[in-house]
Amino acid sequence: MSRIQKFTTPAGESMVILSKADYDHLVELAEDAMDIAETNEILARIRSGEEEVFPDTLTKRLLLSDENPVRVMRTYRGLTTAALAKKAGISRPYLTMIESGRRTGTADVMKRLAKALAIDMELLIPTP
Repeated sequence: MSRIQKFTTPAGESMVILSKADYDHLVELAEDAMDIAETNEILARIRSGEEEVFPDTLTKRLLLSDENPVRVMRTYRGLTTAALAKKAGISRPYLTMIESGRRTGTADVMKRLAKALAIDMELLIPTP
């Protein structure tokens, strides 16, 4: 760090003058501290079970494949079509049509499927 100048304003306020390099370094340290705090909060939510982490293979299937997200999450959760349909309160044929792409689930149905799969509904919306 370079030389820091300290002074008091006529109004009695304590001030400092520092180089731009020192200022940038302090900003970087503050940003790093905020990143660490945020990371620790996320890790605490994961450890408590409040937040779920998905494996890379599942994430790739959801984001990069042409597979239906409902089917991907159903199989990840180890559910049969009958079990998921029952949990969501819809018929098995309707679920099968959603998974095959022959039908689009209504917002209400997708919300119920997401709840039955214990995920956010956004994960069930196919990506373009």
